[in-house]
Amino acid sequence: MKKNVFSVGILAVTFLAFTSCKDDKQAKSEETINNYVTYVDSVGNVSEDDAKANWDAIDAGYQTRVTVVDNSTTDNEELKQKLAESKAKYEALRAKYHADMQPEKEVVATTNPNQLVRDRFFGEGKVGEDMNFAWVNKDNILKVYQDFYDSYKANKEDFSREDYDEVKLLYEALDSRKNTVEKEGLSSEDNNKIASIKFKFSPMFKMNRIGAKARENKEAKE
Repeated sequence: MKKNVFSVGILAVTFLAFTSCKDDKQAKSEETINNYVTYVDSVGNVSEDDAKANWDAIDAGYQTRVTVVDNSTTDNEELKQKLAESKAKYEALRAKYHADMQPEKEVVATTNPNQLVRDRFFGEGKVGEDMNFAWVNKDNILKVYQDFYDSYKANKEDFSREDYDEVKLLYEALDSRKNTVEKEGLSSEDNNKIASIKFKFSPMFKMNRIGAKARENKEAKE
């Protein structure tokens, strides 16, 4: 009899511990979801001008919270509905502000001389201020170099001294990417063709850049 009472007691304690653990997990999930909903509501209350000016920070805060909330679970149907509505609300805000900000970004890209140079060499929007060439790989790098060289020859007479400085940075960034691509399976044939392009480009660029600086110095004195 005592043995049975003891066994029942153990089962009861185990059940209570399991229930308590489950309740704690549920409470934590609900707290996470409520915090997420509160954040989205606060974004919705920010003025449009402030939201646009600080959108990168707002979205970074959102991404942190949505990652946490996606890893939480709840059996509360009302809370699930609340979460779904909050996600839809944020996506609507994101779409609205992105649409509003896009024309501004396009104007900046069009009026930024350095961006015009990047677009001329690599295509519109391919390379930005970050000089990111991650899109260049072993299959297209030869064409990228060839297009770069052809574009340079076609436009070098129109470049200012500042343009030449930007071209130098672009060329160095592309070369840096090439060092990575070589380790990713760049063929010997393509590598040799790229070396030939570089051999033709480097002395031409050096002389043209010196000429552009001399020309602008002369014009400044006149």
